[in-house]
Amino acid sequence: MLKEFKNFIMTGNVIDFAVAVILAGAVGLVVNGFVADIVMPVVGHFAGGIDFADMKVVLDEAVVAADGTVTKAENAIRWGAWVNTIVNLIIVGFVMFMIVKAYNKTKTPPAPEAPAGPTAEELLAEIRDALKK
Repeated sequence: MLKEFKNFIMTGNVIDFAVAVILAGAVGLVVNGFVADIVMPVVGHFAGGIDFADMKVVLDEAVVAADGTVTKAENAIRWGAWVNTIVNLIIVGFVMFMIVKAYNKTKTPPAPEAPAGPTAEELLAEIRDALKK
């Protein structure tokens, strides 16, 4: 078991996995910024100037004291933020699909195996047939 674990570490799979996790986090941040700062403002513009991040259904209004402090926070269903998350998911999925597709194109197909030679039984049969002649 220890030898297998050592071989696993020595092959570089752990390093590859760590790099993939870090890159996935970075790609996620880039896509979040892209969705929030570029895509959703364009969608909002064509939807009549709506900012989807602010869209919500208020269940309970916030209670504000006389001095302006909030004593009870607002309770709302933030469906606009959910729409942003769905758009984010679609874009992340598309980007990851494109990355995997490009990676698969760079992989070379395995070399064809050499044709298998005759088995021992076949060789013995040939020798037997040659001796019969």
